[in-house]
Amino acid sequence: MPESWLGIVVSSDYATIVEATVDGADDLTIQSDSTWKLQTGSRAAAYNLMYKRLSDYAREREIDLIVFKESAVPKSGVKKGHLTSAELRGVLMAAATAASTVELISKVRITKTFGERSVDEYVKDDEFWKQIPGKPIRSGSREAAVLLLAVQKKKYD
Repeated sequence: MPESWLGIVVSSDYATIVEATVDGADDLTIQSDSTWKLQTGSRAAAYNLMYKRLSDYAREREIDLIVFKESAVPKSGVKKGHLTSAELRGVLMAAATAASTVELISKVRITKTFGERSVDEYVKDDEFWKQIPGKPIRSGSREAAVLLLAVQKKKYD
């Protein structure tokens, strides 16, 4: 029976969400991709709304697995954007855990274990994305989809 998975990449004021169905090692179909923007005003109130939005979404859609891009140490020093991204990622991970199974995966681990190229090379490759069944995916959502492909490979290898 196919499972429903979400891939999530978080920025300082938005999250990129890709939903796919996964049925074994060879079948991943993109169902949707979207960007959830943090509302303006109080960050605390905005975090609360994002928490509710993700936990409700995951429960209503019966999401089996939610995969997050793991935090990485920036090479150029930590800036405020890194901190606000980490805050939002934490809020969304807590929401995800309340509704589903959660997995974290880093770009470095994906590059070492998924395919022959780096994550960024897959993200830029238009021909690669034409092979992925389902809804055509926006270029800005491809990194979240790579998370799902990498976990699928890991799970079924």
